[in-house]
Amino acid sequence: MLDIFLIVLVILLAVTILVYLGYGFYLYLKQRDLLYHPMQQIKESHIEEENFELQGCEIKVSILNKANKKAIIYFGGNKENVDKNAKIFSELFTEHSVYLIKYRGYAGSTCSPSEKAIYFDATHIYDEIKENHEEVTIIGRSLGSGVATFVAAQKKIDKLILVAPFDSIQSVVQSKFPLYPMKWMLKDRYDSLSRAKEITAPTLIVVAQNDEVISMLQTKRLQNAFLNQPKFVMINGANHSNIVLSPQYYDTLYEFIHTQTL
Repeated sequence: MLDIFLIVLVILLAVTILVYLGYGFYLYLKQRDLLYHPMQQIKESHIEEENFELQGCEIKVSILNKANKKAIIYFGGNKENVDKNAKIFSELFTEHSVYLIKYRGYAGSTCSPSEKAIYFDATHIYDEIKENHEEVTIIGRSLGSGVATFVAAQKKIDKLILVAPFDSIQSVVQSKFPLYPMKWMLKDRYDSLSRAKEITAPTLIVVAQNDEVISMLQTKRLQNAFLNQPKFVMINGANHSNIVLSPQYYDTLYEFIHTQTL
């Protein structure tokens, strides 16, 4: 009887190990498919679009209110169609030219997304935009907050807005899959935490009260890493996805961007 029990126990242990390793292997192979969810191109006739040729790739950028002296660069979330912001951003920021960045593989941009590639595109597009504007504000939402902090740490910007930001993708994914060593598995980390201390621009952090994707602990960890503490605003009743439906969200962006000092 004891022998049968031990055999069953060994079989269960072997199956558990195989399932663990198999799922871990799946996560490793498919991690970029799980992180990036490119949206199909929905071309609006009234939105002007510019193409940036970078490393053999064509990066599309929608431009609103062209030729203003001030600019806003917007980096969206991993599932976001950034052109959905066009109408309200063009009406809200009439004194700014607004640039909606479409990552590699998103909405008509070519090539495949990766952290390194998106950083390269973001900094080079920033450089070209900066040549034509006196001031540049950067907004990054969710995944885009990781892109925004990278640019803000590398370049001189005037203001930074982080919407539903995280400390790092590694931290977020580790909390979702605590049994796997994400430190060794991840290809793309978006480590905003390590860059926060290098950012000198006035910064606003906007969070959803009921964010089910990014924990408040992860956001607060990022906030506390800044040498100059960011302004912090919570959007009441909102979650990670519907924060953009709140009038409080747009009022907060407008007030921060149109205020000269914190």
